[in-house]
Amino acid sequence: MCGICGVIGLNSHKTIEDHLLMRMIHSMKHRGPDDEGIFNNGAVGLGSCRLSIIDLAGGRQPITNEDKSAWIVFNGEIYNYRELRSFLQKRGHCFSTQTDTEVILHLYEEFGTHCVDHLNGIFAFAIWDETRQELLLARDPMGVKPLYYTQADNQLIFGSELKVVLTHPAVQRDIDFIALNEYLSFEYVPSPRSIIKNIHRLEPGHILRYTQYGCHIENYWHMSMALSESHPPVDWRDYANNFNQIFKESVKQELVSDVPVGVLLSGGLDSSAIAAMMVESYSGTVNSFSVKFEESSFDESRYARMVANHVGTIHKELVLTSKMAVETVPKIIDFLDEPFGDSSLIPTFLLSRFAREHVKVVLGGDGGDELFAGYPTLVAHKLIEYYEWLTPWSVRTHIVPKMLDLMPTSFDNISLDFKVRRFLAGRGIPLQARHHRWLGSFVDTDKELLLQDWLKPILKDTYAQAYAHARECDAARPLNQLLYVDMKMYLEGDILPKVDRASMAASLEVRVPFLNRNVVRFVTGLPLELKLHRLTSKYLLKKSMRNILPAQIINRPKKGFNMPVAYWLAGDLRELTLDLFSESRLGRQGLFNYGYVKHLLDEHFSRQRDHRKELWTLLMFQLWYDKYIGANC
Repeated sequence: MCGICGVIGLNSHKTIEDHLLMRMIHSMKHRGPDDEGIFNNGAVGLGSCRLSIIDLAGGRQPITNEDKSAWIVFNGEIYNYRELRSFLQKRGHCFSTQTDTEVILHLYEEFGTHCVDHLNGIFAFAIWDETRQELLLARDPMGVKPLYYTQADNQLIFGSELKVVLTHPAVQRDIDFIALNEYLSFEYVPSPRSIIKNIHRLEPGHILRYTQYGCHIENYWHMSMALSESHPPVDWRDYANNFNQIFKESVKQELVSDVPVGVLLSGGLDSSAIAAMMVESYSGTVNSFSVKFEESSFDESRYARMVANHVGTIHKELVLTSKMAVETVPKIIDFLDEPFGDSSLIPTFLLSRFAREHVKVVLGGDGGDELFAGYPTLVAHKLIEYYEWLTPWSVRTHIVPKMLDLMPTSFDNISLDFKVRRFLAGRGIPLQARHHRWLGSFVDTDKELLLQDWLKPILKDTYAQAYAHARECDAARPLNQLLYVDMKMYLEGDILPKVDRASMAASLEVRVPFLNRNVVRFVTGLPLELKLHRLTSKYLLKKSMRNILPAQIINRPKKGFNMPVAYWLAGDLRELTLDLFSESRLGRQGLFNYGYVKHLLDEHFSRQRDHRKELWTLLMFQLWYDKYIGANC
């Protein structure tokens, strides 16, 4: 893994300075502490910092071809690089390293921009082609590795993180208020926007070509869901063996490394399945890593220990205290350069730092929920239809709201009152909007109260991005469209950035076998009833693992990697929260109404209502604002 960056000024009269490239590299040095390098011809500058995984001695970037007519910087891993290397050697290409980076460059020489069609891996890379006077940027199909870019001062500027792009002196730090609106609802900013105006993420499965005539963006990969709706009635046994073979081979592929590889083991089905396949395929000892929480309602460490004992990993457990977590909160903005409202970032970072003491590479279970319909919200969509159908209107309208008011507020993990209030908030809401309301924070009526008047025009079409993705999905059934949108938005905007930022802040590489190209192709084509079978989620995955994992692991309900932020906000984080939400600070900022924020705080502190998601989302924005906007005003 690495961090990459670059500045290209084909129409600029300014010479790119080495010290600018080095500043960009050093802003993301955590991504690659082992090595660094630049290529700079005055008009084109490329930079890289490297976390050495393959060809430890000879893989310094940027890497060039035989005649130095093309240069590459690359972040990621290519799992089929050995097969591609063999093909390219037979085609006459000469290699100077053993890296997967050089394979991409020669593949580009062979196939041009279509080189991406042959890559099975996670990647973001830049290739400068001197002959064509063209820069190629590319990002992997699922968006595992990030890539930001902008145009300023007649230059294209790109980097693995937003802060890298912000290092360039010509880049302005203006908030994109449409992105702010989306962040408040989703808890992240969906691609292609970023929180900063005119800085964009290259979308997953896209390439960007930059010449003297400007930027041209193309989609090279499309995820089809239509095949899942064209099957006759099926039995899970018809697919289980094929899935197990493809999944096991994908785990085996992702073990390629010149350094030891471990596994992040939560005790959930996805990471447990990976651990089991890993033990079968890995030649060395498998180290597994998990978190043990102090708060009992959040702690699931016993399941991780059960799996480790069952499959035979050497298990290591981080005991995460509230003190450790709370002390981490103000520091996470050091490696986050966009506001991010998913509190599981904190245990992900602390677990990554813990694992990095033992290994450089781990496998993780991310992507399984999106592929196999694992989120409880997908079941809830069915249940809310039953609720509307079976519950009389008078009960829904008059009795249920009174019952809700009588329910005691609990700060525990996914408490009953939290689930019921969330569930009923979805009544009468269109499917895509309901789905994201259940997953996110502020709804439009809340934002009407939160935002100052001058900002209210941005409230239009909060869920427009979700509807657009649903329309582009080639499947007809609503559940398939939800899965497609989740992969395009929640997975790419929340889950994968969380893992990338948290792990790379600890200089740890995380690989995700569920998002291996071969697994994605197979699972997206599965009959829909093998994903969500009546009210059973991950149906085929559970059936496939029935003789491999304990029944307690397969059948346990999903809880997620949550944190006790409701307690923290009213306890150890109270002072920080009150400071960041003070009337004077919010007044200077000019974005949020102090009266409404105070109302949320008062209700939460008195336990009249649990506002953990809204307050945490705002807290993360305030921390980000202080570091990236307030400090530069």
